[in-house]
Amino acid sequence: MRYDGSSPTPESGSSVSPDRPWYARRSTLVVAAAAVAPACLAGWLLTQVLASGGAEERPAGASAASGPDAKPGAPATGSPSASASTSASVSASTSASPSPAASAPAPAKGPLTGRTVVIDPGHNTGNFKHGTEINKQVDIGTNRKECDTTGTTTNSGYMEAEFTLDVSLRVKAVLEAQGVKVVLTHQADRPWGPCIDERARIGNEAAADAVVSVHADGVSAGSRGFHVILPATVKAGGADTAKIVGPSRELGERIAGNFARTTGSAPANYLGSGTGLVVRDDLGGLNLSTRPKVFIECGNMRDAKDAAQLTSPEWRQKAAQGIANGIVGFLGG
Repeated sequence: MRYDGSSPTPESGSSVSPDRPWYARRSTLVVAAAAVAPACLAGWLLTQVLASGGAEERPAGASAASGPDAKPGAPATGSPSASASTSASVSASTSASPSPAASAPAPAKGPLTGRTVVIDPGHNTGNFKHGTEINKQVDIGTNRKECDTTGTTTNSGYMEAEFTLDVSLRVKAVLEAQGVKVVLTHQADRPWGPCIDERARIGNEAAADAVVSVHADGVSAGSRGFHVILPATVKAGGADTAKIVGPSRELGERIAGNFARTTGSAPANYLGSGTGLVVRDDLGGLNLSTRPKVFIECGNMRDAKDAAQLTSPEWRQKAAQGIANGIVGFLGG
């Protein structure tokens, strides 16, 4: 045997004499073993790969240790040590990771836990691009009316629909801190709408304890202030507001009072005789509601002074707080 580790191999047809020294016979056995071992190892590895379904079906977290980037000493893919390591890793990961239910934050508990409020952000920023859809007529009991409208804007182009969604989300946050379940009729997560009859239906199907539709007006400059719109007594077609007129007025009065105190805004100077309350029978969102419901017009977007407030995030937070305080008072919180 040479010192480089190789062994001379007998020529084909030659035989090893029995009287050769013991180390010569041992050399022959080593050569034979060396020739067989790679074939056995290759066969075993092939069996393991086929049994495990191949590299494409490795469990998550398993890594191949073969190929040019394999580190010395890393177990080959499919070897017992690699499989055991992978199984242990997956098991540990599964036991350490909380379930989705466990990781989800628990709903806030508060004095109004168990109560449901629907907040309806008026209009939708996409309505401007969907005139055909929103002009479709729907039945509101007393007559037929457009599915929805675009809403107004400030002189600088700030959309009423942007304002109403912003304030609605702020109201939602305040109410949820009290334990209230809050449902929004939309979150600008649809290209247009919903239609006014669908907005009413959402509140009805939620069995809401109160429903508030958030808006801002778009009348001539100089007309300032907020007002709350209450449902009139209506019984026609699919509309019957007899049961909600009383509680809706109470809801509206509480919101008006709290809104004025929180924002410092005065009741509208152009309607409502200074009370900040107006009764209407031509709004499908009110006519078709079976739950206590009001609209609030938070100010006039076409008046520069009102617009300065409506475009202010700080003022919008006050507006949301005032609306929420009125709802909480109505619910007895």
